[in-house]
Amino acid sequence: MTPHVTPHTLAAVKDADRKHVFHSWSAQALIDPLAVAGAEGSYFWDYEGNRFLDFSSQLVNTNIGHQHPKVVAAIQEQAARLCTLAPGFAVDVRSEAARLIAERTPGDLDKIFFTNGGAEAVENAVRMARLHTGRQKVLSTYRSYHGATAAAINLTGDPRRWPSDTAAAGVVHFWGPYLYRSAFHAATEAEECERALTHLADTLTFEGPQTIAAVVLESVPGTAGIMTPPPGYLAGVRELCDRHGILLVLDEVMAGFGRTGAWFAADHWGVVPDLITFAKGVNSGYVPLGGVALSAAVAETFATRPYPGGLTYSGHPLACAAAVATITAMEEEGVVEHAAHLGEHVLGPGLAEIAERHPSVGEVRGLGAFWALELVRDKETREPLVPYNASGSANAPMAEFAAACKASGLWPFVNMNRTHVVPPCTITEAEAKEGLALLDEALTVADRHTTAGQAGKTAANGDGRRAKASA
Repeated sequence: MTPHVTPHTLAAVKDADRKHVFHSWSAQALIDPLAVAGAEGSYFWDYEGNRFLDFSSQLVNTNIGHQHPKVVAAIQEQAARLCTLAPGFAVDVRSEAARLIAERTPGDLDKIFFTNGGAEAVENAVRMARLHTGRQKVLSTYRSYHGATAAAINLTGDPRRWPSDTAAAGVVHFWGPYLYRSAFHAATEAEECERALTHLADTLTFEGPQTIAAVVLESVPGTAGIMTPPPGYLAGVRELCDRHGILLVLDEVMAGFGRTGAWFAADHWGVVPDLITFAKGVNSGYVPLGGVALSAAVAETFATRPYPGGLTYSGHPLACAAAVATITAMEEEGVVEHAAHLGEHVLGPGLAEIAERHPSVGEVRGLGAFWALELVRDKETREPLVPYNASGSANAPMAEFAAACKASGLWPFVNMNRTHVVPPCTITEAEAKEGLALLDEALTVADRHTTAGQAGKTAANGDGRRAKASA
């Protein structure tokens, strides 16, 4: 699997990266990116032959795994036939990708507007909602991520928004359901659902529902913590939106295309939004692609009125060919069903067992191939293992845990005080169990930073001092 390389190859790659690549979300002088030589299936490897089990799916997008032969072949075939064409033309592979996506969206979301990624999808969904309703205000939750472009970053609820937040973008944030750290003092899922919906209803009332174009939600929040909504919540939001003529936009950029064990996460709760944004898993990121699926009513707004938006590479043939091949392979190989099976029979039970063994694991939550472990200093108080938005020395416990994972050959997805278990949806049961075993081992590093771990260390030191005194 590992290609033949020389030390010079590694040095050249690292040197060019350092001199010329400007990395996202990073202080440039403080990072040392791993130089990757190749990838296949659930693994990738560096130039020194170190292989990593990809429990991050990169950025939770390689749903079909690395280098799937059917998708690679489709891209090669399309490149030989027609590499690119402007979005104003009808192109067979673009039409087929739209058809396959529309067949899998809930309800009547049968029109597809293609973008280059998830952030652009959110940008255009918000623009469509504002034009359709004639209103400007948009609501989204704290603990969310919607992208890094202008509207998307303002919709985002995590600290990455702060440097770009103008407080004048027409966005209002509210609290979504999150029972483990309930903002509503709820003790059960039913209470959390009821109180979260009451909070949203009150927010709508005091913001003026007639001023609100859309409520934008991640069906299952991803980077913010994989908080699966309690039963009835999404349906309740749908009802509130209908009551006030507000559009419901579901962001499925991370949760869509098999990640949760369904084509779209909304399918788990039988909710049909007015707009869905997608990207990532639609073609496993092999070529950049995203989009918006529109309901018939929203699409009709632009039947005779031009839609004021577009992109040079909207529906790029290579990206669409990758999407067609990905969706077809997922269907033929039962990838969505496999993800559901993994969640129910491998990842879910395995993570629950791990949580029982480790004082650092406060909660396990998720579904399909989409899980989060909330790491804490104390299970009783639920104090996070590191403070909110910690950096530098304050983030040392999580940094040590991540380093332990990588040293063992497991590549984790770590955010704040959580580690997410988000492998390719094609990962085998044996590979998933291998990853769980490596995760289990690495969590012993996190355990040292818990109150239980510190107490054990203190007791051990005391025993050592007493033994020395006796001697």
